[in-house]
Amino acid sequence: MSPHKQENGFRSQIIKEARSWIGTPYVHQAATKGSGCDCLGLVRGVWREVMGSEPETPPPYTRDWAERSGRETLKDAASRHMEAVPVDRAGPGDVLLFAFRSGLPAKHCAILTTPIDDPAPRIIHAHEHLPVAEVALVPGWRRKIRFAFRFPGAA
Repeated sequence: MSPHKQENGFRSQIIKEARSWIGTPYVHQAATKGSGCDCLGLVRGVWREVMGSEPETPPPYTRDWAERSGRETLKDAASRHMEAVPVDRAGPGDVLLFAFRSGLPAKHCAILTTPIDDPAPRIIHAHEHLPVAEVALVPGWRRKIRFAFRFPGAA
């Protein structure tokens, strides 16, 4: 199989798994398909399905953890286990990290389901008070992207 087909197959697997979480209720710090998850729990659950056991377990975190610490905790964790990619080169199956306000660390993540340069890019994410959904990467969300990461093996 060509590397390109392997890449497309793996990326498709990531997206298929992320889509299988659609409708999972939002539950802070949870990571269980169908029962509840937050944005990090979604990425953790997809990782478990496509990669195997999680490489690390996040410590308990409050809803305001990023504002309180001021550190790029989410980016640092992603950097330990995934490959950083330029945001403008993010592709289907890559993980995007968002900061809600300028000057604050990234504290939200989503899985891209189309190329970032697609005319109508889409993401799958869990957002507070809403179930996991696949939504348009509208300009408001797009402006908040700070980092992009690729699953190992999705070269």
